Amino acid sequence: MKAIERIAPDVGWLPISFVNSYFVGHSGGPWVLIDSGLPGQGEQIFAVAEARFGAGSRPEAIYLTHGHFDHAGSALQLAERWDVPIFAHRMELPYLTGLSAYPPPDPTIGGAMAFLSRFIPYRARDLGERIRVLPEGELEGLPDWRWIAAPGHSPGHVAFFRESDRVLLAGDAFATMNMDSWSGLISGQKKLSRAGAPFTMDWRAARESLRQLAELRPNVAGCGHGVPMSDAQLPERLERLAQRFRPPRHGRYVDAPAQVDETGVVALPPAPFDPVPLATAGALLLAGIALGSGYLEEQLRD
Repeated sequence: MKAIERIAPDVGWLPISFVNSYFVGHSGGPWVLIDSGLPGQGEQIFAVAEARFGAGSRPEAIYLTHGHFDHAGSALQLAERWDVPIFAHRMELPYLTGLSAYPPPDPTIGGAMAFLSRFIPYRARDLGERIRVLPEGELEGLPDWRWIAAPGHSPGHVAFFRESDRVLLAGDAFATMNMDSWSGLISGQKKLSRAGAPFTMDWRAARESLRQLAELRPNVAGCGHGVPMSDAQLPERLERLAQRFRPPRHGRYVDAPAQVDETGVVALPPAPFDPVPLATAGALLLAGIALGSGYLEEQLRD
């Protein structure tokens, strides 16, 4: 079983697969879970929470930076087991109550994550009666923290920030690994980068959100993907990332964002031509023809 790693005195980090969950609070006191990982990770999160906070302990709440499947996947399973609410920004609720699917990912922007996005779900999730609107003001179990609207990657994406020690839990506003590179995605090497590019539905908003988070000058940055960072150069490096942030050269949402409101997706830019499904279909067709003609069987015998 993986153990929670500490990134601040009362902030723990749990990487499972390629996505991170965060635990905020001290053993014996109130605590919360921020992001719940992929579907099917609930048992592992539950086990490590008991190891950190004690058998029978439960959080005050589950908070979501946004509702994409890799951040909200185990939220309902855990909320029902712990009997706690799930909080998300009001602009995320259509995608967490079954009302709307997220804007489709854009695999045509290029890069490793863009290729993989063809196989990643973006459907609506229904968290039922557990889901709540993220409140203004004090947060349950997070008295010294505030949430900051950071839309762009998703309509109601938020980050969580504590001013006293400048700890930033940034979700997918940016990443600490290069998800556009196959080597970066596989190695997980630390690098400040944009996050989940094919799922970003408003590039102008994403750039502005990154700029605002960089102005916080965090000492610690824990993102949804990658190993958290905490070094003296982090504020300057994040500022440089914000200054150099550029959208892809081409793509579905580069010139015009997905249009959304509190009911979900209203309108989408036209989908660019994606040659990969045709290439895959062509390869499967050729393989079928080869099998039907007996060519592959002859080759195997040889």
